[in-house]
Amino acid sequence: MSDDGAAGEHKARAPHPTAIRVALVTASDSRTPATNEGGRLLARLCAEAGFNVVEELLQVEEPTEMRARVAALAQREISDAVIVTGGTGLGPRDRTPEAVSPLFEQRLPGFGELFRMLSFRQVGAAAMLSRAEAGIVAGVPVFLLPGSPAAIDLALRELIAPELPHLIGQLRRGQK
Repeated sequence: MSDDGAAGEHKARAPHPTAIRVALVTASDSRTPATNEGGRLLARLCAEAGFNVVEELLQVEEPTEMRARVAALAQREISDAVIVTGGTGLGPRDRTPEAVSPLFEQRLPGFGELFRMLSFRQVGAAAMLSRAEAGIVAGVPVFLLPGSPAAIDLALRELIAPELPHLIGQLRRGQK
């Protein structure tokens, strides 16, 4: 399928990946900088996509603290996108969606739907247990990903990296 018409025009006006600043957050009560494999993978994949990683944080899964941290990072002066990994499962401490989604001014339901569809191909019916989602906070896209390396790889390579410049371009339309 070609990118002609309006979609192609929008993508042509999108910022180059190297102009995109991303803030990365690993939500975990158990990881340390030495054991944060998912966070390291996320940073590497963002760099490979050409994005400028401006912040890398390890955040405990306390909803109030997580919400405040993401809100502080989702400021246009700081970042163009925030990617949070971890805390999207069904464990008792997995509360990233509850912490962050109240900040969403707009939801991007297609992200979670597509993530689960692609994940289904890899893990089967277990994909329905994922609570991956995305939304816009203060004009900044925020993605909530599972913490597994396979999920991070899938989300970055298949969904976020290919479409983030276009998404940011759309959010900036009409701004000076």
